[in-house]
Amino acid sequence: MNLGLFAKDQSDDFPDHGKMSIYTFINTFYLLITEKMVNKKAQSSMEFLILMGFLTFVMVVIIGAGFYYSNTINDRMKSSQIANFANKITSTAEVVFYAGEPSKATITAHLPDGVTDLQIIENSIVITHSLTSGENTIAYQSSVPMVENFSAELSIFSGIKSIVIVANESHAVVSRN
Repeated sequence: MNLGLFAKDQSDDFPDHGKMSIYTFINTFYLLITEKMVNKKAQSSMEFLILMGFLTFVMVVIIGAGFYYSNTINDRMKSSQIANFANKITSTAEVVFYAGEPSKATITAHLPDGVTDLQIIENSIVITHSLTSGENTIAYQSSVPMVENFSAELSIFSGIKSIVIVANESHAVVSRN
């Protein structure tokens, strides 16, 4: 019977009385130790792989959530800047119109990236802009009638705009400076 490294044929030297020879004991002990060490190495390797897989999954989820929320925040900032742009024009148009015909005001307002269309229709400013979710069109109402000066229309390019608002008898005229 060959059990491994220290095995020796036991039938010649020791009679079998149900006792284990020293060679059999050492060989059995050696096999158990090496088997446990191999199992421990395999177990630690599997634990490492499971841990790394879990950490990779967590990182992918965190990065995905970060991209989603950063796009949402950028869209909110852009919408807020567009609302400020339109509210500045409408509130100044109301002040100038109610002040009377010789009144005139020049304002500066920032128009963000992504504006695809800007129209002044009767008493509202209609702005179409692109977001990560698609096109968005919003109308900002004014309590006074507004008209855009066709010879000096507002551009849709981003940046700081210098806008002149002049009171007329029947409406407020909005134009670029």
